Amino acid sequence: MRTMMASMKTTLFVFLHSVLQYAVCRDVTLPTGPLYRVAGFPLSLPCAVSGYEGPRTQDFEWFLYRDDAGGRQMGVVSTRDKGFPYAPFQARVRNGEVRVERDSGDMVRLVIQRLRAEDQGKYECYTPSTDSTYQGNYSGTVSVKVIPDTLQISYSRSLTGQPVPEGAELTLTCSASIQSEQLTHLSITFGKRGGGEGSASGTGGEVSTVREIISIDKLLGVVPGRSYKKRYDDGEITLEKRNGEAGQGVYLMKMKAVQPDDTGSYFCEASQWILDPDRSWQKIAQRTLDIGNLTVKQLAESLSVTSSPKGEVTLQVGSPLILTCEVLGLQSEVNSGLLVQWMKRGSVSSNEVGTGGVEVEVARMSTEGVVSWGDDLSRASGGSMEKVAQGRYSLKLFSARPSDTGVYRCVVSVYAGRTNPVPSTPATLTQRSEGVTVNLKTKDVLVSAVAQLPRGPLLKRGSTITLLCNATVTTTGPAQAQVHWLRWPIPEPVNKKGESPASDVSPLDPPAVVKPTLIAALMYNGVANIYINSSELSIDRLSAVSYRLRVHTATMDDQGMYACHAEAWGQDPHGGWYNTGVKAESNAVTVYLYARAADLLLIPLVIGVSSALFVGIVIIGAVTCCFMRRLARQRARK
Repeated sequence: MRTMMASMKTTLFVFLHSVLQYAVCRDVTLPTGPLYRVAGFPLSLPCAVSGYEGPRTQDFEWFLYRDDAGGRQMGVVSTRDKGFPYAPFQARVRNGEVRVERDSGDMVRLVIQRLRAEDQGKYECYTPSTDSTYQGNYSGTVSVKVIPDTLQISYSRSLTGQPVPEGAELTLTCSASIQSEQLTHLSITFGKRGGGEGSASGTGGEVSTVREIISIDKLLGVVPGRSYKKRYDDGEITLEKRNGEAGQGVYLMKMKAVQPDDTGSYFCEASQWILDPDRSWQKIAQRTLDIGNLTVKQLAESLSVTSSPKGEVTLQVGSPLILTCEVLGLQSEVNSGLLVQWMKRGSVSSNEVGTGGVEVEVARMSTEGVVSWGDDLSRASGGSMEKVAQGRYSLKLFSARPSDTGVYRCVVSVYAGRTNPVPSTPATLTQRSEGVTVNLKTKDVLVSAVAQLPRGPLLKRGSTITLLCNATVTTTGPAQAQVHWLRWPIPEPVNKKGESPASDVSPLDPPAVVKPTLIAALMYNGVANIYINSSELSIDRLSAVSYRLRVHTATMDDQGMYACHAEAWGQDPHGGWYNTGVKAESNAVTVYLYARAADLLLIPLVIGVSSALFVGIVIIGAVTCCFMRRLARQRARK
């Protein structure tokens, strides 16, 4: 029994030992062939070893079995023996054209920098043994086919380096072809070296940068460079392929509007690709062709915006106002969209931006030539904005008003190379002209306003309050008064030391601290506007100078101090009305509401009823209290 158990243990040990040896046996791995590579271009063959014993850094030796040598073995290069290469490879190994590059301790690659036709054959990667026993696969082979170089590339026109205006269109043409018996694909890339103000090589130790602009990749898809994706998505950069002569492909890259950052040295790169047996794409040939240097002249160096007349303009109210904007420095070969705006700031005579209040838009002409007006829409019928010549734009106000006083500037936004930009497109450059100060001489206008409360019975709750405003406008030519009624609360009496309280407060002027309430207005054109809903109001004009405000069915909330403000409006020669800016404020009239007779009669009735109720309650309370006390005594005696 013991003998049988010992035999089984021995058998199991031998089995496990053989399995373990099989599991750790050496294995050398190379790509699956055949591999097609192009003469004159690099060959890179990876080789890895696994399942080995010994040090982690393994040695590798490469052999070649040439197709034209009848399978004779030829040493190429070794990681451990400098004298390993055979004569055809010795010079190439010494100058580094043929070498072994180590990726890790157990993975290397054979690199032949410039493949030759005689390098075709079967390559063997051998790993000298570091194992205790000789087990496994110590070498691997792969077949390499060397095909001729047929990749051709050319361009039709080079860049001269002459400055190109910002916004100009750039077209680069590159032709490429391959003639191969194997199925290979061609990719084309347009790129740029350098940028900004430097060139490709740079000076003073500058580092050259290479950017891919746009490509047609190996799968025939158009791929923009990372820095150019937005311009490609916006349609600013395109790449198309056309069929040329002798089977050549002609590739056209277009930039619709060059930018300052497009300055640099341009090139075209053609690459030949093949699909290896392991289904991976490999670049087997590549050629780069320099097209030339591009220098972009910035628009800011030439653009100028001027407005006329210069300096300061003084006009009579009602006269036409004509301003001209001229844009200079635009290159004729660049089709650019222009957004022209006329802006006005306050009523100041200073050209400094930021003075005179908020700047507002008067009118604008879009890149499509559509004119729109700012906040003052009435100018749409009282003015015009036109393009009178190439680069010249005029603003006309047929009849100037006092409100047209201010500093005018022409603001031009240029979309270089884009005649119809989308709303999200930023302007290439925006420039402002110098300011033109416009002053208007108004006629001599005098305005007066007097408010009064007509004599009559005392005003009570429910009465109609009637207030009169006498407003006069003295000037030459047609004029009208525009009257506004305002109300302040009645101020509390102020007791000063040594003075008795005032019994009646009727100030001549309304309080300046409390903000008034605008309650009604009669406009210059006769339209009445009521601004509060809590009271029933009406406003009318009794005569040429007399304006009446009535508050119907007055309540205690209608008490207060009333005043009228008058504004003078004049009429220009074209029949349009304008605010002269001359105004007057009237005195304040205090309105009290007294109690009605019915309210006064109700007071004694209320007092009498209240007194009777109080007396009755007292009597009943006293009687009840006494009765309860007597009842309590009688019960105590029993």
